[in-house]
Amino acid sequence: MTVTIHSTRIRKVESAMCKAIKTKNNWVSLKGSATKVEYIQSENISEIRLWNHLIGIYRHDDDSLVINNCNHQTNTTRNRLNAMLHTFFYGTKIFAKNYQWFIMDTRENLNVSSTKWFYNGMIVYNHGLSSMDTHPLVA
Repeated sequence: MTVTIHSTRIRKVESAMCKAIKTKNNWVSLKGSATKVEYIQSENISEIRLWNHLIGIYRHDDDSLVINNCNHQTNTTRNRLNAMLHTFFYGTKIFAKNYQWFIMDTRENLNVSSTKWFYNGMIVYNHGLSSMDTHPLVA
């Protein structure tokens, strides 16, 4: 079953994942416990895990998202990351070309479209994306 938001199809599991992040709740998918959201109140963050790999950290204080594929460039990992991007940073999207991941940012508030190499630890902000130039110690 899928839910349509902004004319993009988001799976039911991804919709529930994003709802848990928004509402600062803990959540575990029913099917095999593959996807988990844990809200850590002391840090005001939500950790998002796929098969126990930390693929995202949503910081509620500054509405930023740290994204990571944990070296698993699978469709499922990309779908989970894209669901979070679509929900919290509409206009950003991860895509693959020739087995390499990229992130595209077409948000209207930025007045510019950009595509960057995806790297683990990349941070998505309301005002843009981190880059290897500004954030070199992550990859």
